[in-house]
This record gives sequence, C-alpha cells and structure tokens, in this order.
Amino acid sequence: MPWIAYIAHLIAAAFLTNGIPNFVNGVSGRPFRTPFAKPGSPTVNVVWGWGNFLISFLLFANIGPLYIGTPGDTIFVAAGMLVTGILLARIFEGESR
Repeated sequence: MPWIAYIAHLIAAAFLTNGIPNFVNGVSGRPFRTPFAKPGSPTVNVVWGWGNFLISFLLFANIGPLYIGTPGDTIFVAAGMLVTGILLARIFEGESR
C-alpha cells in the first residue's frame, strides 16, 4: 500500500476520534464545544460529529482499503486515535470543572 494511504488512515482516525465526543454529547442533549460556538447546541454537535464521521469514512473508503489486523493499518489508525484522544483530553480537561 502506498505511504499516502497510511497518512490518510491516521487523519481519518483523528476525524473519527474528534467526532465521537461531539456526537455523543449532542445525542445526549448536552451542549459541547465546537469550532462554531462555545458551547454549541446539541443539534450543532450532532451535525459536527456526523460531519467528522463522514470525512473519516470518505478517507477510509477512498484513499486505500483499511485492513484492521495488518500491522501498518492497525498502527496508523491506533496512533491517530491515541494522539487525537490525548490532544482532546488536554483541550477539554479544564472545561468540566
């Protein structure tokens, strides 16, 4: 697989990870931070999370096949999710207090 597919999988994993808190908070009816508002309405969060999921899906589906279980794909997806998760945790850690 070309190296660009690994980078695309890393970025797709970042979008997937970023979409989860927005979508979950939105469908739970809780306001949550978005790039458009601080905090955004639950509806805006659902749409923002869905948009992140869509971008992630398009990257996973169109750049190169994703084979979870193969070392390269698994490492890049896991790394993208871990790095994005840590960054989001650090960004949001002071907001719940």
